[in-house]
Amino acid sequence: MKKILWLLVALPGVLFLTMGLRWLVAPEGAAAELGMPLLDGVGRSAQIGDKGAFFLALGLFIICALTTAKRVWYYPAIALLGLAALSRTVAWLFHGAPLVVDAIVPEVLISLLLLFASTRLAEQD
Repeated sequence: MKKILWLLVALPGVLFLTMGLRWLVAPEGAAAELGMPLLDGVGRSAQIGDKGAFFLALGLFIICALTTAKRVWYYPAIALLGLAALSRTVAWLFHGAPLVVDAIVPEVLISLLLLFASTRLAEQD
């Protein structure tokens, strides 16, 4: 069971790392995959820098959690995903953005998976 859970956690970790690298080497495709245009000027710098950092950090936190078996590495990834879901909801509620359920649901589910994994895969503190 632990090996299956480990693989279930590793998969999004690798996918997030891959997305982060795509933001650095092929941002047009990464932006399109997220349903956004690649911006121009300072906006492009912010978009590539912020999105690249977000996905790379998220993937690295998950991989660190798995390789070190330290519970503390799960929490930053959970926070990033949970806050992304919350921010999308705020964007919908207060700023006229569409409700993007197909993005929010995976963020919440992966957060819950990471929370569960932190109790099963991490060493006891």
